[in-house]
Amino acid sequence: MCDTLIATQSATANGIAIFGKNSDRPPNEGQHMAYFPAAQYLAGSRVKCTYIEIPQVEKTHAVLLSKPFWMWGAEMGINEHGLVIGNEAVFSRVPANKEPALLGMDLLRLALERAVTPREAVQVIVELLEEFGQGGNCASHGETMYYHNSFLLANADDAWVLETVDKHWAARQLKDSYSISNCLTLGNQFDIASPNLTQLALQKGYTKSAGEFDYARDMSDSIYTTFGKGRERCSTTKSLLDAERGKITLDRVMGILRHHGSEPFDPHAGSILVVDVCMHAGFGPIRGSQSTASMVAYLDGNTPLILATGTSAPCTSIFKPIWLDALPDFGPEPASTYDPSSLFWSHERLHRATLLNYPERIKTYASDRDDLEKKFLQGALSLSKASATKRTEFSAECFREAAEAEREWLKRVEQVSARRKFLHSSAWNGFNKKAEMPEIR
Repeated sequence: MCDTLIATQSATANGIAIFGKNSDRPPNEGQHMAYFPAAQYLAGSRVKCTYIEIPQVEKTHAVLLSKPFWMWGAEMGINEHGLVIGNEAVFSRVPANKEPALLGMDLLRLALERAVTPREAVQVIVELLEEFGQGGNCASHGETMYYHNSFLLANADDAWVLETVDKHWAARQLKDSYSISNCLTLGNQFDIASPNLTQLALQKGYTKSAGEFDYARDMSDSIYTTFGKGRERCSTTKSLLDAERGKITLDRVMGILRHHGSEPFDPHAGSILVVDVCMHAGFGPIRGSQSTASMVAYLDGNTPLILATGTSAPCTSIFKPIWLDALPDFGPEPASTYDPSSLFWSHERLHRATLLNYPERIKTYASDRDDLEKKFLQGALSLSKASATKRTEFSAECFREAAEAEREWLKRVEQVSARRKFLHSSAWNGFNKKAEMPEIR
């Protein structure tokens, strides 16, 4: 489960497009920032994706990805040309393919490596989709999850939404702001589509006539789409964007990614069916996902500023500045068990301790988080024309300050009494045991 949004030039306060995404994955699935430089390949070369090999292209673009450790693909990323993409799991009446093929995350990375513009990226994905298909287990370590994918693709000047069902698809160019979650959204308003999309719906009996075909209504399943709350979360992010149309800023997008359905927020008090934009895992199959990484991209058309957490739960995390040509050392890649040397797992001490009494413990550092983030953002924007060396030094310092702050915040949090409710605590005790976490107090 994820949430992805775009505010195009016409929707922002200063005419610069802004992209944002929360990647919602299993709580113990370490996710990290990874850079892959541009490369040249010999004719006949092949690339091994998560499950299958496909022909490699002659040249790939440099990419910065936020990716779960075990897969070749990524949940979100940006390339050297300022093209940014995020994907979403979507669920259809057409069963997802369980046989190994390209994951949606593989398609995302392939598009970033091979395309320059959003429209080109749409074409890359649909050609690969039609030739190789999408499929295979989208989870790891004994868990299973199969789904189709939707994509939000943008750069400084253009944005598209692409929604797929098996090898079928529809896409629309976006003019304002838009958001996608774990649901099909396009209805009968799309600019291009696979040639046999409507015919498939007619053959399956999903629609009565070609004139009545509604992609979102007719192709969506009734279980995962409903209980994953994709429509509700999509409506929430869309409403929050619409309310600020023409005034959307970077800090507003970060705020949307931190949105909880109720304030003051308490993950212990929520039912087993509560699923928020800032997603927190809990008891039961519906709450098995966690916002494990978040990213915002400021698409200025030159060298886009990326603001990434590299850590889970944006409400407990700090967005830190990165540029594709000015990258800090992200540290070792995390896995599925605790590693204090990794960015992802070092933050989990603070995140999981905060959950033990979220309403009171978050108060000990929320204002400091906002102040530090404001300092990072102002500094990053002031360096937009600075050398790559200066921006690299600044980014590295932000990561260092963030790590130091989180160590101090953990001490504060642990001084506030914990509260444990059975269902929520039993879920997190299980996650912590599997991750071989040290005691969380």
